[in-house]
Amino acid sequence: MIDEVRLRMAAEGIDALVLRPSPDFRYLGGQGEGYLVLTNDGPPALVAEPLEAAALLPSSVRRVGVDSEMRAWELFSLRVEAELVLASAVLAPLRLRRSPDEVAATERAAAAADAVLLMARELAWFGTTERAMARRLSAMMVETGCEEVLSVVVAAGEHSAVARHVPCDRMINPGDALLVSVCGRWGGHCAEVARVFAVAEPPEDFEAMYSVVLAAQRAAADALRPGVTSAEVGRIAREVIEGSGYGNYTGPRPGRGVGLGQDEGPWLVPGDETVLAVGTTVCLEPAIYLPDLFGARVADVVVCAPQGARRLSTSSQTLHVIDH
Repeated sequence: MIDEVRLRMAAEGIDALVLRPSPDFRYLGGQGEGYLVLTNDGPPALVAEPLEAAALLPSSVRRVGVDSEMRAWELFSLRVEAELVLASAVLAPLRLRRSPDEVAATERAAAAADAVLLMARELAWFGTTERAMARRLSAMMVETGCEEVLSVVVAAGEHSAVARHVPCDRMINPGDALLVSVCGRWGGHCAEVARVFAVAEPPEDFEAMYSVVLAAQRAAADALRPGVTSAEVGRIAREVIEGSGYGNYTGPRPGRGVGLGQDEGPWLVPGDETVLAVGTTVCLEPAIYLPDLFGARVADVVVCAPQGARRLSTSSQTLHVIDH
């Protein structure tokens, strides 16, 4: 892998990489804290401070690829007389192609999320709060063996129509739409699964809207295959929602890449012309949000296989009614 990275560095005219703990850092084998340095020869080196990283850079370097998560003080601490560019120019194309082991780790993370959402159906939701249930689901994620819980969302009623809702002390009541999402890491790789429930009974017109979200995800999955661009897959998902009359209420994006990070390319949005390859893992997450009423978002991780998309999260998408 390092040889392939160096070939990409040469093609981009980059003489060295300096990475802090991040998905790129982990991709090159970095563990724990510190800074990973890769030059044109020798193995990657891990040091504790930016100044130590700078000391490992040859005096002849002209362009240095740095991590996109670097803080300003870290960049200033490098004190190198070289052009600083994003290391993603080198690493992003390589990270699109997940190895079978990487896909297996993502599938294990998806299975853990599936298991939690299945158990969530049996919990007592009436009269509890979003925050309390989010804490409970987070503990359940740990119990499934996830090495890190990255996010848990519980959004009831009108909060299900908020794209980035943070669980709060709102009570969960009969008649609420309930959006639940869990995301965890297994073997260094991430997966998110989101499902929508109804408490006691679905709100009026909710089931029809929910069926549109499912149709959009299935259309995107049918379109996702090697050689297709991420923008094209996103366009197909949006067209389903727009054709149903909900175009003004569609979510901000119908999908994004997942892997070592929970939010990474490719992005299924206009302008991202990334060509999908075998091994690319994507979270398909179309959504419709009706302000002050309810929303629906379904998220599943798929891998781009030679024959098309293969779902890694396999829990039922049928609208489940919670009766307790």
